[in-house]
Amino acid sequence: MNIANVISIGRLLASPVAVWLIINREYQLAFMVFILAGISDAVDGFIAKKFDMETELGKYLDPMADKVLLVSVYVTLGATDILPNWLVILVVFRDVIIVGGAMLYHTVAKSLTVTPLIVSKINTAAQVALAALVLCALAYGFLDHWSINALIYIVGGTTLLSGGAYVVTWSRKAAALEKEE
Repeated sequence: MNIANVISIGRLLASPVAVWLIINREYQLAFMVFILAGISDAVDGFIAKKFDMETELGKYLDPMADKVLLVSVYVTLGATDILPNWLVILVVFRDVIIVGGAMLYHTVAKSLTVTPLIVSKINTAAQVALAALVLCALAYGFLDHWSINALIYIVGGTTLLSGGAYVVTWSRKAAALEKEE
């Protein structure tokens, strides 16, 4: 266990705190927790790379902490009628498809190398931006409906594109495995 992994665990533990704060309408604190978690993601990545602290645990823990935070914030914002339910369902379903496809491929192939797709990175950036903007708007009382609505549709579109791209990727990998056998 190294400092980078401890920071990732801290980000993982920030998720239920953020959920609790949103449910209790403590939006300023929820926004701060979300921003600090985002900063911690950059910090643990920097530390792991700069000080040669990349570990097998960290390769799984870091993206898991990111996904748990993002999905739990989206589900909570949807459950409290702040984000549209269709978007929350789309975001969660995409992640289930990606994780399920990876697990299935790993089970069949006995190995797995995951390289995030560019559309997935764009999608994650849009998801983070939307969650941050919504929490900031709730925390500080301004509501830029145009920006939030635009981001909702950008997140919806990139989520569909990203999910579809992963389905195609996993399908091609599965077809290549069948040809090898």
